[in-house]
Amino acid sequence: MPITRILLWLSVLPCLLAAQPKTYTNSIGMEFVLAPAGSFVMGKFAPACAEAGTRDFVTESHYQECVKLAREAALPGFKAEVPRPFYVGKFEVTQQQYRQVMGKNPSYHTEDKVGEPSSDYPVDSISWQDAQAFIRRMNALEKTNAYRLPTEVEWEYAAGAGTDARPQTGAQTREVAWYRLNSGYVTHPVGQKTPNAWGLYDMLGNVWEWVQDWYDYQVVPSGPSGPVSGKVHVLKGGGFQCYQRMARVPAHAGGPGTTVSLGFRVVREAR
Repeated sequence: MPITRILLWLSVLPCLLAAQPKTYTNSIGMEFVLAPAGSFVMGKFAPACAEAGTRDFVTESHYQECVKLAREAALPGFKAEVPRPFYVGKFEVTQQQYRQVMGKNPSYHTEDKVGEPSSDYPVDSISWQDAQAFIRRMNALEKTNAYRLPTEVEWEYAAGAGTDARPQTGAQTREVAWYRLNSGYVTHPVGQKTPNAWGLYDMLGNVWEWVQDWYDYQVVPSGPSGPVSGKVHVLKGGGFQCYQRMARVPAHAGGPGTTVSLGFRVVREAR
């Protein structure tokens, strides 16, 4: 083999060895897809409580303030950087997975409500603290600290598969999401709708998904970190009870406690 070809091979070998697998399956069968590092334009600030006349999760004064904000001049998105690759859960955490890790299933939509085995339905009725407890135990189970909730920037990046976030048409929403007009007001097994370009399912609809960030409806996102404090955390993606305009990538809500439409998706650090 010519010396130049050997030198070229040696120069690219470290990169090949460092390459991350495109998918990952953990010890309890949770599947993950690698999201590459990159940048994108986050969607316009879209307080979900001002969408389609809904008052989900909010007081009347909060709702009126959201309507005021939403009616003001359109607020531009901003370029967000995702400096490192990370693994995103291919599906929302299921009832079976939650039971495997936590030893219980807090969901409302169990077999007696949906009329069939509910193991592959997303776990629901989950608080942000419940999601954190699951993550702590998952990390302990695998002796790692790699599992966590996504940030809002990471969630939007994954939901849009790296593209600029755009509102969905009604027809597109029906293809990818269980929401108010097609859900029958119940959750559905994960993975039944069309995945996005990265192979991620149910990023919109089914259950709202907790992310790591604090929520403040008066703060317009101006960078990847979001508000530095708050009383509740951000929810993304809309749920089975939502109108179509809420089941879109930029929709941004904050929720206290638990309801039957709240779940979560886990990410894992890429090593």
